[in-house]
Amino acid sequence: MAKKQESVNLIDTFSEFKELKNIDKETMINVLEDSFRNVIAKMYGTDENFDVIINLEKGDFEIRQNREVVEDDQLEDPNLQVSLSEAREVDPSYQVGEELSKEIFFADFGRRAILNLRQALASKILELQKDSVYSKYSELVGQIVNAEVYQIWKKEILLLDDEGTELLLPKTEQIPSDFYRKGEYVRAVISSVTNENSNPKIILSRTSPEFLRRLFELEVPEINDGLITIKGIARIPGVRAKISVESYDDRIDPVGACVGMKGSRIHGIVRELRNENIDVINYTSNISLYIQRALNPAKISSIRLNEIEKKAEVYLKPEEVSLAIGKQGLNIKLAIMLTGYNIEVFRDIDETDEEDIYLDEFSDEIDSWVIGALKAIGCDTAKSVLAKTREELIEKADLEETTADDVIRILKAEFED
Repeated sequence: MAKKQESVNLIDTFSEFKELKNIDKETMINVLEDSFRNVIAKMYGTDENFDVIINLEKGDFEIRQNREVVEDDQLEDPNLQVSLSEAREVDPSYQVGEELSKEIFFADFGRRAILNLRQALASKILELQKDSVYSKYSELVGQIVNAEVYQIWKKEILLLDDEGTELLLPKTEQIPSDFYRKGEYVRAVISSVTNENSNPKIILSRTSPEFLRRLFELEVPEINDGLITIKGIARIPGVRAKISVESYDDRIDPVGACVGMKGSRIHGIVRELRNENIDVINYTSNISLYIQRALNPAKISSIRLNEIEKKAEVYLKPEEVSLAIGKQGLNIKLAIMLTGYNIEVFRDIDETDEEDIYLDEFSDEIDSWVIGALKAIGCDTAKSVLAKTREELIEKADLEETTADDVIRILKAEFED
Protein backbone atom coordinates (compact mmCIF):
# COMPACT_ATOMS: atom_id res chain seq x y z
CA MET A 1 0.00 0.00 0.00
CA ALA A 2 2.85 2.35 0.87
CA LYS A 3 4.52 1.58 -2.43
CA LYS A 4 1.32 2.29 -4.34
CA GLN A 5 0.79 5.51 -2.40
CA GLU A 6 4.34 6.61 -3.15
CA SER A 7 3.70 6.01 -6.86
CA VAL A 8 0.43 7.94 -6.82
CA ASN A 9 1.99 10.90 -5.03
CA LEU A 10 4.85 10.93 -7.48
CA ILE A 11 2.66 10.91 -10.57
CA ASP A 12 0.23 13.43 -9.06
CA THR A 13 3.08 15.85 -8.54
CA PHE A 14 4.11 15.65 -12.17
CA SER A 15 0.51 15.75 -13.37
CA GLU A 16 -0.13 18.97 -11.47
CA PHE A 17 3.13 20.41 -12.78
CA LYS A 18 2.03 19.55 -16.31
CA GLU A 19 -1.26 21.41 -15.90
CA LEU A 20 0.44 24.48 -14.49
CA LYS A 21 3.09 24.60 -17.20
CA ASN A 22 0.69 23.80 -20.02
CA ILE A 23 2.78 20.97 -21.43
CA ASP A 24 0.82 18.63 -23.69
CA LYS A 25 -0.01 15.09 -22.53
CA GLU A 26 2.12 13.24 -25.08
CA THR A 27 5.21 15.30 -24.31
CA MET A 28 4.72 14.83 -20.58
CA ILE A 29 4.44 11.04 -20.93
CA ASN A 30 7.64 10.95 -23.01
CA VAL A 31 9.45 13.05 -20.42
CA LEU A 32 8.29 10.82 -17.59
CA GLU A 33 9.21 7.61 -19.41
CA ASP A 34 12.67 8.89 -20.37
CA SER A 35 13.31 9.98 -16.78
CA PHE A 36 12.25 6.62 -15.36
CA ARG A 37 14.36 4.75 -17.91
CA ASN A 38 17.44 6.79 -17.02
CA VAL A 39 17.08 5.78 -13.37
CA ILE A 40 16.41 2.13 -14.31
CA ALA A 41 19.50 2.06 -16.54
CA LYS A 42 21.63 3.31 -13.65
CA MET A 43 20.16 0.73 -11.27
CA TYR A 44 20.23 -2.33 -13.57
CA GLY A 45 22.78 -1.45 -16.22
CA THR A 46 20.17 -1.42 -19.00
CA ASP A 47 16.52 -0.49 -19.49
CA GLU A 48 15.98 -2.54 -22.66
CA ASN A 49 14.05 -5.33 -20.89
CA PHE A 50 11.77 -2.97 -18.96
CA ASP A 51 8.32 -1.68 -19.86
CA VAL A 52 7.32 1.72 -18.47
CA ILE A 53 3.56 2.25 -18.61
CA ILE A 54 2.27 5.71 -17.67
CA ASN A 55 -1.37 6.67 -17.36
CA LEU A 56 -1.77 10.37 -16.70
CA GLU A 57 -5.56 10.12 -16.76
CA LYS A 58 -5.59 7.77 -13.76
CA GLY A 59 -2.57 9.41 -12.20
CA ASP A 60 -0.41 6.28 -11.93
CA PHE A 61 2.36 4.36 -13.63
CA GLU A 62 3.75 0.84 -13.75
CA ILE A 63 7.24 -0.52 -14.34
CA ARG A 64 7.66 -4.16 -15.43
CA GLN A 65 10.89 -6.14 -15.74
CA ASN A 66 10.92 -8.84 -18.45
CA ARG A 67 13.34 -11.77 -17.99
CA GLU A 68 13.93 -15.02 -19.90
CA VAL A 69 13.34 -18.30 -17.99
CA VAL A 70 16.51 -20.47 -18.02
CA GLU A 71 17.67 -23.70 -16.32
CA ASP A 72 18.86 -23.13 -12.77
CA ASP A 73 22.47 -23.97 -13.63
CA GLN A 74 22.49 -21.64 -16.68
CA LEU A 75 21.58 -18.37 -14.88
CA GLU A 76 24.23 -15.77 -15.88
CA ASP A 77 22.52 -12.34 -15.68
CA PRO A 78 19.82 -11.96 -12.99
CA ASN A 79 18.66 -8.75 -14.65
CA LEU A 80 17.93 -10.41 -18.00
CA GLN A 81 17.32 -14.00 -16.83
CA VAL A 82 15.37 -15.84 -14.14
CA SER A 83 15.89 -19.43 -12.99
CA LEU A 84 13.22 -22.00 -13.76
CA SER A 85 12.70 -22.77 -10.07
CA GLU A 86 12.14 -19.09 -9.23
CA ALA A 87 9.76 -18.66 -12.16
CA ARG A 88 7.72 -21.70 -11.05
CA GLU A 89 7.32 -20.08 -7.62
CA VAL A 90 5.30 -17.47 -9.42
CA ASP A 91 3.49 -19.92 -11.71
CA PRO A 92 4.22 -23.69 -11.86
CA SER A 93 3.43 -23.79 -15.58
CA TYR A 94 6.50 -21.75 -16.64
CA GLN A 95 8.86 -23.46 -19.11
CA VAL A 96 12.45 -22.73 -20.16
CA GLY A 97 12.57 -20.08 -22.92
CA GLU A 98 9.40 -18.29 -21.82
CA GLU A 99 9.37 -14.71 -20.51
CA LEU A 100 8.55 -13.75 -16.95
CA SER A 101 7.18 -10.25 -16.43
CA LYS A 102 7.42 -8.84 -12.92
CA GLU A 103 6.26 -5.48 -11.57
CA ILE A 104 9.02 -3.31 -10.11
CA PHE A 105 8.12 -0.69 -7.51
CA PHE A 106 9.94 2.58 -7.97
CA ALA A 107 9.71 3.23 -4.23
CA ASP A 108 12.13 0.29 -3.77
CA PHE A 109 14.81 2.32 -5.55
CA GLY A 110 15.15 4.48 -2.44
CA ARG A 111 14.46 8.10 -1.56
CA ARG A 112 17.63 9.35 -3.26
CA ALA A 113 16.52 7.88 -6.58
CA ILE A 114 13.05 9.41 -6.17
CA LEU A 115 14.56 12.81 -5.31
CA ASN A 116 16.90 12.67 -8.29
CA LEU A 117 13.97 11.78 -10.51
CA ARG A 118 11.96 14.74 -9.26
CA GLN A 119 14.86 17.13 -9.83
CA ALA A 120 15.57 15.77 -13.29
CA LEU A 121 11.93 16.07 -14.23
CA ALA A 122 11.63 19.60 -12.88
CA SER A 123 14.67 20.63 -14.92
CA LYS A 124 13.39 18.93 -18.08
CA ILE A 125 9.90 20.37 -17.70
CA LEU A 126 11.32 23.87 -17.19
CA GLU A 127 13.40 23.43 -20.34
CA LEU A 128 10.35 22.25 -22.29
CA GLN A 129 8.31 25.16 -20.98
CA LYS A 130 10.95 27.64 -22.16
CA ASP A 131 11.05 25.96 -25.58
CA SER A 132 7.25 26.09 -25.71
CA VAL A 133 7.21 29.81 -24.85
CA TYR A 134 9.88 30.58 -27.46
CA SER A 135 8.09 28.55 -30.14
CA LYS A 136 4.70 30.10 -29.35
CA TYR A 137 5.85 33.72 -29.34
CA SER A 138 8.19 33.33 -32.32
CA GLU A 139 5.07 32.68 -34.37
CA LEU A 140 3.33 35.72 -32.89
CA VAL A 141 5.91 38.37 -33.82
CA GLY A 142 4.03 41.34 -35.26
CA GLN A 143 0.82 40.48 -33.40
CA ILE A 144 -0.79 42.54 -30.63
CA VAL A 145 -0.90 41.22 -27.06
CA ASN A 146 -2.71 42.52 -24.00
CA ALA A 147 -0.66 41.98 -20.84
CA GLU A 148 -0.74 43.07 -17.21
CA VAL A 149 1.88 45.36 -15.69
CA TYR A 150 3.70 43.34 -13.02
CA GLN A 151 6.76 45.44 -12.24
CA ILE A 152 7.97 48.88 -13.34
CA TRP A 153 11.66 49.62 -13.67
CA LYS A 154 13.54 52.66 -14.89
CA LYS A 155 14.45 51.25 -18.29
CA GLU A 156 11.62 48.78 -18.90
CA ILE A 157 8.31 47.37 -17.71
CA LEU A 158 7.76 43.70 -16.88
CA LEU A 159 4.36 42.40 -17.96
CA LEU A 160 2.64 39.02 -17.62
CA ASP A 161 0.29 37.44 -20.15
CA ASP A 162 -2.71 35.28 -19.16
CA GLU A 163 -0.45 32.24 -18.72
CA GLY A 164 2.09 34.07 -16.58
CA THR A 165 4.70 34.40 -19.33
CA GLU A 166 7.04 37.34 -18.80
CA LEU A 167 7.09 40.06 -21.47
CA LEU A 168 9.29 43.17 -21.57
CA LEU A 169 8.34 46.65 -22.75
CA PRO A 170 11.57 48.73 -22.89
CA LYS A 171 11.42 52.47 -22.27
CA THR A 172 12.64 53.02 -25.84
CA GLU A 173 9.59 51.14 -27.14
CA GLN A 174 7.10 53.16 -25.10
CA ILE A 175 5.28 56.25 -26.35
CA PRO A 176 6.87 59.26 -24.56
CA SER A 177 3.64 60.07 -22.71
CA ASP A 178 2.94 56.46 -21.67
CA PHE A 179 2.39 56.05 -17.94
CA TYR A 180 1.34 52.83 -16.24
CA ARG A 181 0.69 51.48 -12.76
CA LYS A 182 1.01 47.93 -11.51
CA GLY A 183 -2.06 45.89 -12.36
CA GLU A 184 -3.01 47.93 -15.44
CA TYR A 185 -3.23 46.26 -18.84
CA VAL A 186 -1.08 47.31 -21.78
CA ARG A 187 -1.59 46.71 -25.48
CA ALA A 188 1.56 46.39 -27.57
CA VAL A 189 2.90 44.52 -30.56
CA ILE A 190 5.41 41.68 -30.19
CA SER A 191 8.57 43.18 -31.65
CA SER A 192 11.15 40.41 -31.26
CA VAL A 193 11.77 37.07 -29.56
CA THR A 194 15.25 35.78 -28.71
CA ASN A 195 16.37 32.59 -26.99
CA GLU A 196 19.81 33.22 -25.51
CA ASN A 197 21.05 30.40 -23.26
CA SER A 198 17.61 28.75 -23.55
CA ASN A 199 15.98 31.75 -21.87
CA PRO A 200 13.28 33.23 -24.12
CA LYS A 201 13.16 37.02 -24.09
CA ILE A 202 10.01 38.60 -25.53
CA ILE A 203 10.23 42.30 -26.41
CA LEU A 204 7.11 44.40 -26.96
CA SER A 205 6.75 47.75 -28.72
CA ARG A 206 4.22 50.56 -28.80
CA THR A 207 6.34 52.79 -31.05
CA SER A 208 6.66 50.39 -33.97
CA PRO A 209 4.80 51.21 -37.20
CA GLU A 210 3.58 47.60 -36.99
CA PHE A 211 1.64 48.48 -33.83
CA LEU A 212 -0.26 51.18 -35.74
CA ARG A 213 -0.88 48.73 -38.59
CA ARG A 214 -2.35 46.12 -36.23
CA LEU A 215 -4.56 48.70 -34.51
CA PHE A 216 -6.05 49.67 -37.87
CA GLU A 217 -6.66 45.99 -38.65
CA LEU A 218 -8.56 45.66 -35.38
CA GLU A 219 -10.64 48.83 -35.88
CA VAL A 220 -11.28 48.68 -39.64
CA PRO A 221 -13.02 45.46 -40.81
CA GLU A 222 -12.27 46.23 -44.45
CA ILE A 223 -8.53 46.06 -43.71
CA ASN A 224 -8.90 42.82 -41.78
CA ASP A 225 -10.96 41.36 -44.65
CA GLY A 226 -8.36 42.36 -47.24
CA LEU A 227 -10.58 44.87 -49.08
CA ILE A 228 -8.27 47.71 -48.05
CA THR A 229 -4.49 47.42 -47.89
CA ILE A 230 -2.11 49.54 -45.84
CA LYS A 231 0.67 50.51 -48.25
CA GLY A 232 2.86 52.62 -46.00
CA ILE A 233 3.24 53.92 -42.46
CA ALA A 234 5.41 56.71 -41.03
CA ARG A 235 5.34 57.50 -37.31
CA ILE A 236 6.78 59.85 -34.78
CA PRO A 237 5.33 58.00 -31.78
CA GLY A 238 2.88 59.94 -29.67
CA VAL A 239 3.14 63.00 -31.90
CA ARG A 240 2.10 62.41 -35.49
CA ALA A 241 1.76 59.68 -38.11
CA LYS A 242 0.91 59.30 -41.78
CA ILE A 243 -0.59 56.14 -43.23
CA SER A 244 -1.38 55.44 -46.88
CA VAL A 245 -4.16 53.04 -47.84
CA GLU A 246 -5.49 51.52 -51.05
CA SER A 247 -8.84 49.89 -51.84
CA TYR A 248 -9.32 46.93 -54.18
CA ASP A 249 -13.02 47.76 -54.46
CA ASP A 250 -13.89 50.96 -56.31
CA ARG A 251 -17.05 51.25 -54.21
CA ILE A 252 -15.03 51.59 -51.00
CA ASP A 253 -13.42 54.89 -50.02
CA PRO A 254 -10.30 53.67 -48.15
CA VAL A 255 -9.70 56.93 -46.30
CA GLY A 256 -13.35 57.24 -45.26
CA ALA A 257 -13.44 53.61 -44.14
CA CYS A 258 -10.34 54.08 -41.98
CA VAL A 259 -11.56 57.30 -40.40
CA GLY A 260 -15.12 56.07 -39.86
CA MET A 261 -18.36 57.96 -39.37
CA LYS A 262 -17.45 61.21 -37.59
CA GLY A 263 -14.02 59.74 -36.88
CA SER A 264 -15.48 56.83 -34.89
CA ARG A 265 -12.84 54.32 -36.03
CA ILE A 266 -9.74 56.43 -35.88
CA HIS A 267 -10.58 58.04 -32.54
CA GLY A 268 -10.00 54.76 -30.69
CA ILE A 269 -6.58 54.41 -32.31
CA VAL A 270 -5.68 58.02 -31.51
CA ARG A 271 -6.58 57.50 -27.85
CA GLU A 272 -4.54 54.28 -27.67
CA LEU A 273 -1.54 56.16 -29.08
CA ARG A 274 -1.82 59.02 -26.57
CA ASN A 275 -3.48 61.47 -28.98
CA GLU A 276 -1.05 60.83 -31.81
CA ASN A 277 -2.28 62.88 -34.79
CA ILE A 278 -2.90 60.47 -37.69
CA ASP A 279 -3.18 61.52 -41.35
CA VAL A 280 -4.74 58.92 -43.64
CA ILE A 281 -4.10 59.40 -47.36
CA ASN A 282 -4.94 57.55 -50.56
CA TYR A 283 -2.01 55.57 -51.94
CA THR A 284 -1.08 55.93 -55.61
CA SER A 285 1.73 54.52 -57.72
CA ASN A 286 2.08 57.98 -59.29
CA ILE A 287 5.07 59.23 -57.27
CA SER A 288 4.43 62.91 -57.92
CA LEU A 289 0.84 62.62 -56.76
CA TYR A 290 1.88 60.43 -53.82
CA ILE A 291 4.36 63.06 -52.62
CA GLN A 292 1.74 65.75 -53.09
CA ARG A 293 -0.73 63.82 -50.92
CA ALA A 294 1.98 63.07 -48.35
CA LEU A 295 2.69 66.80 -47.95
CA ASN A 296 -0.97 67.58 -47.29
CA PRO A 297 -2.29 70.12 -46.25
CA ALA A 298 0.22 72.09 -48.37
CA LYS A 299 -0.78 72.80 -51.98
CA ILE A 300 2.08 72.07 -54.38
CA SER A 301 2.69 74.09 -57.55
CA SER A 302 5.06 71.64 -59.24
CA ILE A 303 7.46 68.75 -58.58
CA ARG A 304 10.77 67.82 -60.16
CA LEU A 305 11.64 64.14 -59.63
CA ASN A 306 14.90 62.20 -59.76
CA GLU A 307 13.66 58.61 -59.52
CA ILE A 308 17.16 57.11 -59.73
CA GLU A 309 18.40 58.99 -56.66
CA LYS A 310 14.91 59.09 -55.13
CA LYS A 311 14.95 62.85 -54.77
CA ALA A 312 12.11 65.31 -55.22
CA GLU A 313 12.24 69.10 -55.56
CA VAL A 314 8.87 70.49 -54.56
CA TYR A 315 7.86 74.04 -55.50
CA LEU A 316 5.16 75.86 -53.58
CA LYS A 317 3.77 79.33 -53.21
CA PRO A 318 5.44 81.20 -50.32
CA GLU A 319 2.41 80.89 -48.06
CA GLU A 320 2.35 77.10 -48.54
CA VAL A 321 5.97 76.46 -47.56
CA SER A 322 5.39 76.48 -43.81
CA LEU A 323 2.44 74.08 -44.23
CA ALA A 324 4.60 71.66 -46.21
CA ILE A 325 7.37 71.72 -43.63
CA GLY A 326 5.00 71.64 -40.68
CA LYS A 327 5.57 72.41 -37.03
CA GLN A 328 9.12 71.45 -36.06
CA GLY A 329 9.53 70.03 -39.57
CA LEU A 330 7.29 67.06 -38.78
CA ASN A 331 5.13 67.16 -41.91
CA ILE A 332 7.99 66.97 -44.37
CA LYS A 333 9.86 64.47 -42.20
CA LEU A 334 6.90 62.08 -42.21
CA ALA A 335 6.37 62.61 -45.95
CA ILE A 336 9.99 61.61 -46.55
CA MET A 337 9.56 58.50 -44.37
CA LEU A 338 6.30 57.54 -46.08
CA THR A 339 7.34 58.01 -49.72
CA GLY A 340 11.00 57.03 -49.43
CA TYR A 341 11.99 60.16 -51.36
CA ASN A 342 14.34 62.88 -50.12
CA ILE A 343 12.05 65.91 -50.47
CA GLU A 344 13.39 69.45 -50.78
CA VAL A 345 10.99 72.38 -50.58
CA PHE A 346 11.41 75.51 -52.71
CA ARG A 347 9.43 78.71 -53.00
CA ASP A 348 7.81 79.04 -56.38
CA ILE A 349 9.22 82.36 -57.61
CA ASP A 350 6.74 84.54 -59.45
CA GLU A 351 7.80 85.04 -63.06
CA THR A 352 7.33 88.78 -62.63
CA ASP A 353 9.88 88.77 -59.83
CA GLU A 354 12.88 88.15 -62.04
CA GLU A 355 15.33 89.57 -59.53
CA ASP A 356 14.95 86.81 -56.92
CA ILE A 357 17.61 84.10 -56.96
CA TYR A 358 17.64 80.55 -55.60
CA LEU A 359 20.09 80.00 -52.72
CA ASP A 360 21.79 77.17 -54.61
CA GLU A 361 23.25 79.84 -56.90
CA PHE A 362 25.33 81.06 -53.94
CA SER A 363 26.96 77.68 -53.20
CA ASP A 364 30.40 79.08 -54.07
CA GLU A 365 30.07 81.75 -51.34
CA ILE A 366 27.81 80.13 -48.71
CA ASP A 367 28.51 76.71 -47.18
CA SER A 368 26.12 73.96 -48.24
CA TRP A 369 25.11 73.19 -44.65
CA VAL A 370 24.10 76.82 -44.17
CA ILE A 371 21.99 76.71 -47.34
CA GLY A 372 20.41 73.48 -46.06
CA ALA A 373 19.60 75.10 -42.69
CA LEU A 374 17.94 78.04 -44.45
CA LYS A 375 15.91 75.75 -46.68
CA ALA A 376 14.74 73.85 -43.61
CA ILE A 377 12.99 76.98 -42.35
CA GLY A 378 11.38 77.62 -45.73
CA CYS A 379 13.96 80.02 -47.19
CA ASP A 380 15.15 78.81 -50.57
CA THR A 381 15.61 82.14 -52.33
CA ALA A 382 17.71 85.20 -51.58
CA LYS A 383 14.73 87.48 -50.99
CA SER A 384 13.00 84.98 -48.72
CA VAL A 385 16.10 85.03 -46.49
CA LEU A 386 16.38 88.83 -46.54
CA ALA A 387 12.70 89.06 -45.66
CA LYS A 388 13.53 87.60 -42.25
CA THR A 389 15.20 89.50 -39.44
CA ARG A 390 18.74 88.76 -38.32
CA GLU A 391 17.38 87.39 -35.04
CA GLU A 392 15.01 85.01 -36.86
CA LEU A 393 17.86 83.59 -38.94
CA ILE A 394 20.00 83.05 -35.84
CA GLU A 395 17.22 81.43 -33.82
CA LYS A 396 15.22 79.43 -36.37
CA ALA A 397 18.08 78.33 -38.65
CA ASP A 398 20.39 77.85 -35.64
CA LEU A 399 23.16 79.98 -37.17
CA GLU A 400 26.05 81.69 -35.42
CA GLU A 401 25.76 85.49 -35.39
CA THR A 402 28.78 85.88 -37.66
CA THR A 403 27.39 83.29 -40.09
CA ALA A 404 24.02 85.03 -40.25
CA ASP A 405 25.77 88.37 -40.85
CA ASP A 406 27.87 86.88 -43.66
CA VAL A 407 24.76 85.42 -45.35
CA ILE A 408 22.90 88.73 -45.17
CA ARG A 409 25.93 90.62 -46.49
CA ILE A 410 26.42 88.24 -49.45
CA LEU A 411 22.77 88.28 -50.45
CA LYS A 412 22.36 92.05 -50.10
CA ALA A 413 25.49 92.60 -52.19
CA GLU A 414 23.96 90.64 -55.03
CA PHE A 415 20.99 92.99 -55.30
CA GLU A 416 23.03 96.13 -54.71
CA ASP A 417 25.17 95.24 -57.67
